[in-house]
Amino acid sequence: MNFDKVFDASGLACPLPIVKTKKALADMASGQVLRVLATDPGSVCDMAAFAEQTGNDLLSSGEEGGKYVFFLKKA
Repeated sequence: MNFDKVFDASGLACPLPIVKTKKALADMASGQVLRVLATDPGSVCDMAAFAEQTGNDLLSSGEEGGKYVFFLKKA
């Protein structure tokens, strides 16, 4: 999937992956896609809830190389 920016939250525990994802999205234009990498298993539920609460689209989520990978499209 094409993306405009990558944020690596590996090694961060809740709530830091969400807090820092929010900051990464703040610097982006509407419609741009952010790729987020995380190692915290809680980030799977957290990222879906974050997207729903903020109106950003969670385009996909999965696992890759032992990390959780999310693609968020900024609203």
